[in-house]
Amino acid sequence: MDLQAALATHRLVAIVRGTDADAALRTVLTLADEGVELIEVSLTGTDALSVIARARAALGPGRPLGAGTVLTADDARAAHDAGADFAVTPALGEGVSAALELGLPVLAGVFTPTEIVAARSLGATALKLFPAAQAGGPAYVKALRAPFPHEPLVPVGGVDEQAARAYLMAGATAVGVGSPLVGDAADGGSLTALRARAHAFTTAVREAAR
Repeated sequence: MDLQAALATHRLVAIVRGTDADAALRTVLTLADEGVELIEVSLTGTDALSVIARARAALGPGRPLGAGTVLTADDARAAHDAGADFAVTPALGEGVSAALELGLPVLAGVFTPTEIVAARSLGATALKLFPAAQAGGPAYVKALRAPFPHEPLVPVGGVDEQAARAYLMAGATAVGVGSPLVGDAADGGSLTALRARAHAFTTAVREAAR
């Protein structure tokens, strides 16, 4: 898949991490049903590889589905085998190189300008700015745009609906959102509430893109 183009088009990545594999699967499918086109399942969730495999079977081959928190080469291989078609890492490490070798585009975790340069030299497809709130929020993204005007930056960490708008207006390519969007749905919480949050976030992203 063309991850960079997908990020620029859809501008929102939902991050699903749950303690209940069945609930996490329902969360993925509900988000997809609500029009969230880019979804990652964190490998730190319960039975995450099973969630990815079952979600891939339910969604079919054409829907983007990522594996998050890919740290090692074993993580990358397992995610690939489960059916993920992109990988997300919290930092730079062997997970990045292994995923790329397997043909998976990578949203690689970075925090500093030096790490941005290092990630791109490794071949990372896009750059997960993490943890974004602690890095300085939208003002940090705006500052990075001066030396890196064309880099695909995706802030993750502490991104609520208001921050999502601010990051996109500051020049972020997309935003990654976990608990402010998913809430407790992946632990067995309300899917009705999840649908409402998904609608709010997709609306915010569309409005910021105007």
